[in-house]
Order: sequence, then C-alpha cells, then structure tokens
Amino acid sequence: VQLQASGGGLVQAGGSLTLSCAASGSIFSFSALGWYRQAPGIQRGMVATITRGGTTNYADSVKGRFTISRDNAKNTVYLQMNSLKPEDTAVYFCSADNPSATRRYWGQGTLVTVSS
Repeated sequence: VQLQASGGGLVQAGGSLTLSCAASGSIFSFSALGWYRQAPGIQRGMVATITRGGTTNYADSVKGRFTISRDNAKNTVYLQMNSLKPEDTAVYFCSADNPSATRRYWGQGTLVTVSS
C-alpha cells in the first residue's frame, strides 16, 4: 500500500487548508485512516482518525476546527483544516491501518506552515 499526501503549504493564521491522501489501492477494507503531525523536537501525535464505519476521533487541540473525511470511491482521505493557528505548524502524515489493525502504513508527509 502506498499513500501519497498532498495539500500542505504556507497559510496565515485564521486561514484554511485541505490535505488529501490518495492510496494506491482500495481504502474500503482499512480498519482506520488517520492524520498525524510532527513538529520539530516533538513526537508525532494523532490529529484525527476515521474508522471504516465512519466514526471519527480528534485531538483536543483541533476539535471544532479540523474535519477528517474519506471518499472510498476515490481511495482518498481528507483533512479539512480551518481557523489555523501557528501551533498547527508541522509535517502532516496520513496513515492507514490494515483490516486486522495489526499494521499501519504511512504516507510521506506534507508540510503545513501557519504564519502569525
């Protein structure tokens, strides 16, 4: 499985960005898809996840601002980011868990920079 993340860039505080993560194959069977982020000197952490059944989970720091969604027909998972803050600056990685949730695949990461 290959995951290709895109959509990162430079945005001013208060702005919006949408990240996309396209999978090389069907995402329907993945038990969960997610977005994680890593800032310099900080451990990679969960931003948002969505299960095969559509249940979503968000980090407290992004609740109400970010929305994760999946399009099974396009084999793509999205992260809509609104009201961005400088502390959202990080490299964002998409992930996919296999059907048995025993293996996690990672995309290559896309950089989001939020200027104040």
